[in-house]
Amino acid sequence: MSHPSETSPVTARRAARLSGMAEVPGDKSVSHRALIFGALAVGETRITGLLEGDDVLGTAEAMRAFGAEVTRTGPGAWIVHGFGVGGLAEPQNVIDCGNAGTGVRLIMGMMATTPISATFTGDASLRQRPMGRILDPLALFGARSSGRAGGLLPLTLTGAANPVPVEYTLPVPSAQVKSAVLLAGLNAPGETIVIEREATRDHTERMLRGFGAEVVVEDLPDGRAIRLTGQPELHPLNIAVPRDPSSAAFPVAAALMVEGSDILVPNICLNPTRAGFYLTLAEMGADLTRENPHDEGGEPVADLRARFSALKGVEVPPERAASMIDEYPILAILAAFAEGDTVMRGISELRVKESDRIAAMVAGLRANGIEVTEHDDGMIVHGRGADGVPGGGTVATHLDHRIAMAFLCLGFAARNPVRIDDAGPIATSFPSFTTLMANLGATITKDNR
Repeated sequence: MSHPSETSPVTARRAARLSGMAEVPGDKSVSHRALIFGALAVGETRITGLLEGDDVLGTAEAMRAFGAEVTRTGPGAWIVHGFGVGGLAEPQNVIDCGNAGTGVRLIMGMMATTPISATFTGDASLRQRPMGRILDPLALFGARSSGRAGGLLPLTLTGAANPVPVEYTLPVPSAQVKSAVLLAGLNAPGETIVIEREATRDHTERMLRGFGAEVVVEDLPDGRAIRLTGQPELHPLNIAVPRDPSSAAFPVAAALMVEGSDILVPNICLNPTRAGFYLTLAEMGADLTRENPHDEGGEPVADLRARFSALKGVEVPPERAASMIDEYPILAILAAFAEGDTVMRGISELRVKESDRIAAMVAGLRANGIEVTEHDDGMIVHGRGADGVPGGGTVATHLDHRIAMAFLCLGFAARNPVRIDDAGPIATSFPSFTTLMANLGATITKDNR
């Protein structure tokens, strides 16, 4: 699962226009959870539309290692025969989660209340991401961990033999931490409670209910409490995975930046806890419409039509960060093509993603002629208008798929080509990205070594 050491530099060039249909992959968050909850159910769960990127394939392999039967029956079509809550087998080998922060954290939560041990690792990027934020609440259930200082991978986790339910208040808004605690609570007696001060993506709560768990969400004066009754028997489901709004952000943004563009991105998950980016686009003056709204697998879904737009800079409310945390890299690119300043604060969480995304975006934008003011918890991009971005720079992607895709999108609209040092990590979440963008009219060429 770890990325090879050989890099794949590519260059994006200015596009005349982008048009057509952009069929982006299935939602990564929902795909991870569909495999994990399918493994925790008793019986056969059928999944369609699964994202078949490296991150999710790693989760599928991990479920096999813990004893589930996981079979691919066609493109995006998978069957999971689960082992039931508490029925995990001890893996015989190290669990390599590649680049998947969501995968490793949710899987550790899943096993934390079963008395088995497993060792986890990942690629160079994942081995630098903090796991203490997961290990601390899992220790409250009785789980034990050992490994590198600071809770960094590789590490070994031993699940609790006699788990106890916990009440845990999230110190930072994190759907991954919330989900890990809820997953651990599945095999603990009594009621596990997670309190969050800011709403984070709620795919876990929605899917748990679908599989038959008792989950109650209670509004509090300063947040909300999620209450889970432990030790349920989860029943299998048929899950249709909607398309990923975080992946859709890239072709949508490209269409907004490239003059004359008009694209349709069908069947996008627009869960309110994930839709902050699209709300921000509306405030920037984007010509973006929702068509064919409907529900799919308990998630609100719609087609998005995006057309070239003259954008204006905005100040993004810090409290919106949890609903668009993965979209800040591409938002920073859009901000470069807007008139005026775009202020992004309260996003220090980006410092501990696949890379330090604030530092990576600041460096990449400056390399392409954009003035940026960096803060500890964010940045201000000083926009140059629709045709004002020079481009011409080379960008270090730091093994980060979203940094790579964001700067390729910048190259589609900048005056001069934009080169990234490695396109390889894109396969973790959006393996069809370059082909999809080429079909819309974009040009991405591999560099000669």
